[in-house]
Amino acid sequence: MNIPNHTILAIESSCDDTGVAVIKGNQVLSNLVANQEVHSRFGGVVPELASRAHQSNIIPTLSLALKDANVNIKDIDAVAYTNGPGLSGSLLVGSSFAKSWAWANDIPTITVNHMRAHILAHFLDDSPSPNFPFLCLTVSGGHTQIVRVDSPSEMEVIGTTLDDAAGEAFDKVAKLIGLPYPGGPLIDKYSKLGDCKRFIFNKSNVFKLNLSFSGFKTQVLRFLQKNLQENPDFFIDANKQNLYDFCASVQHTIISMLMDKLVLAVQQTRIDEIAIAGGVSANSGLRNALEAKAKSDDWNIYIPQLRYCTDNAAMVGIVGVFDFEDERFGNLKDVPSPRLPDLRHSV
Repeated sequence: MNIPNHTILAIESSCDDTGVAVIKGNQVLSNLVANQEVHSRFGGVVPELASRAHQSNIIPTLSLALKDANVNIKDIDAVAYTNGPGLSGSLLVGSSFAKSWAWANDIPTITVNHMRAHILAHFLDDSPSPNFPFLCLTVSGGHTQIVRVDSPSEMEVIGTTLDDAAGEAFDKVAKLIGLPYPGGPLIDKYSKLGDCKRFIFNKSNVFKLNLSFSGFKTQVLRFLQKNLQENPDFFIDANKQNLYDFCASVQHTIISMLMDKLVLAVQQTRIDEIAIAGGVSANSGLRNALEAKAKSDDWNIYIPQLRYCTDNAAMVGIVGVFDFEDERFGNLKDVPSPRLPDLRHSV
C-alpha cells in the first residue's frame, strides 16, 4: 500500500524501555532504545524504578535520535507517543514530555495505542506487508490477542486471553525454575536442545477464540513441586537434559494453544493473510509453527523483523504517519491510560 510521506518523531515509554525514533513515511531514520537492566535484579519490572529511569533517559535518547536521523526540529510534522496501555508512571513520563516538547516547538501531537503500534510495525521499511483484511496474533508479556485488521484505523479484537498473557506465562515459568529475567528468551533457547514431548501439559479449552494460561501455570507449578520434592537435583543433572526437555515441553504447549486458536480464527473468518506481532513474536517456536502452517495450509504469513518485535518507537511512528494523514491529532488535555479500551473503540 502507499504510505504517506510524513516525518514523525515518536516516543515509546509503556513499560521499561525508553524508545525514541524518527521516521519519514515508512523509512526508519533512527530508532533508539534505552534499556533498564536494573529490573533483572528483581525478577521483573519495578514500576517506580521504570518511571524514574524514563525521566533520566528520555532527553538524551531524543537528542541522539534527532542527531542520528540528521533532521532538524522544523522537519518534524508531528510527535506521536504511546498513551496506553502500559505502566501508569512510565506512560505519564513519556506523554508529559511528548506534549511539552511538541507544544514548545508548535508541533501537533498524536496519541498511539501500544497494541495498534505493534500490529502496524509490519508496514515499516520495505519488507512485504500484509494485505487488508488480515489477522494478527499479538503476543507479549502483557497481552495476547487475535485481531482482525481491516485498515490502519479499523481493528477488532476477536480473541483474547481471559487471564495471563503468553509472554507472562513464559517469564513466570522461567522464574519458577530460577532463570533470570526476562526468562522467555532463555526457555526458547533451551527448548531447541530438548524433547518437547517428554513432559505432557494439558492445553486450556476456553470458549470461542479466547485463551487462558493461568491453569497451565498451575500445572507447571504442581509438576515442579512433585519432581523437585522427589529429586532436588532435577534440573542440575549432568547434561541438563531435564532442563532442556522441560523448556521444550513448556514452549510446545504454549505455542500449541496459540496456534490452535489462530487456526480456528482463519476457519471462521476465511482470512489467510496472517501476521504476528509483539515481543513473543520473536520466539523461534512460534515462528517455526507459523511457517509450517503456511506450507501446509497456504497461508500468506508476515513475521516482523526482530528489531520491531519488542517495544520500540518506530512502530509508534508508523501509526503517527497514518493518523497524521487522517488529521487525527491529540491535544494537551489527553491523559495516558494504563488500560485503554478495546482496539475497536480506541483507534
